[in-house]
Amino acid sequence: MTTKRPLDRIDVGIIEALQNDGRLSNKELAARVGLAPSSCLERVRRLERDGVLTGYHAEVSPDALGIGLQALVTVELADQSKGAITDFMAHVADQPEIVALYNLAGQTDYALHVMVRDTDHLRTLVLERLAGRPDVARYQTHLVFTQWRKAALPCFAGPEG
Repeated sequence: MTTKRPLDRIDVGIIEALQNDGRLSNKELAARVGLAPSSCLERVRRLERDGVLTGYHAEVSPDALGIGLQALVTVELADQSKGAITDFMAHVADQPEIVALYNLAGQTDYALHVMVRDTDHLRTLVLERLAGRPDVARYQTHLVFTQWRKAALPCFAGPEG
C-alpha cells in the first residue's frame, strides 16, 4: 500500500495554475509558483505519477460540433443487482451522446448528461435507447438551458484545506 504525500503550497499552486490554463509552459508555471523550471517539472511529473494530475484537455464549443441541445436524464433502475448495474453502465458508455454519468444516492439512481443535435435526436436517444431497456424502471428528462462550471476544483487537501 502506498501512502500519498500531502500537498504543500507549491503543489496547490501548480494544480491551481494548470486548472486555469493547462497550456502553460513549464517555464511560465515555474515562475508563477516560484520554482526553478527543473524543480517545477519534477513536481508536475510527481503529481502525475501520484494520480493528482490525471490529464489535460481542450474546451470545445458544443455549437462547433453540431450540438444544439443538452439535457440531464435521471434514471431509476428496476433491478439493483450488480450484473444489471454493470450492464446498464456498459450500455450508457456505448452511447456517444452521453458525456457524463453520475451515480446518485436516493430514489434516482443515475443522472446522465446528454448532448444531442435537436429534440428529435433527444427523443430517439431517450425513448429508443434508454427508456425501452427492461432495466429502466423510470426516467425523467430535464432540458439544460444554461451551463456553467468552474474551471478549477476547490482544494481541501493542501495546507489551507
